[in-house]
Amino acid sequence: MSDKNGSAGRKPDVEALRREIKQTRAELGETVQALAAKADVKARAKEQVEQTKQRARAQVHDATEKVREVAATAAAVATGRGRSAVALQDSEALEETQESRVRMRRRPIPFVAVVAAGVALVGIILIVRGRRK
Repeated sequence: MSDKNGSAGRKPDVEALRREIKQTRAELGETVQALAAKADVKARAKEQVEQTKQRARAQVHDATEKVREVAATAAAVATGRGRSAVALQDSEALEETQESRVRMRRRPIPFVAVVAAGVALVGIILIVRGRRK
């Protein structure tokens, strides 16, 4: 720098100037790259799409895990209730069977009447079918 631009008579250090120029070039290159990246709409759109895909995949994964947990809990509850319901049904069916046995022993006539009606119905059906041929 000379006296014309305001320096106080010192001669500039050539190496310091070169370092300053090199640093300025590097900063300028980074600035140009940043501006080029902002101007590249297609690349920015692709990047945005990729980020959106990743977020969607993460949400799907989280939702799937929640559904699996709820399903496992529901299955466990249903299995527990199912077992108790089956046990209850089995005991109820056993009681009903025993009650019907007792009723048949007390009054065998209704049972015999039902069996006779069934035999008569089968006989009538066979006779009607035989006439059709």
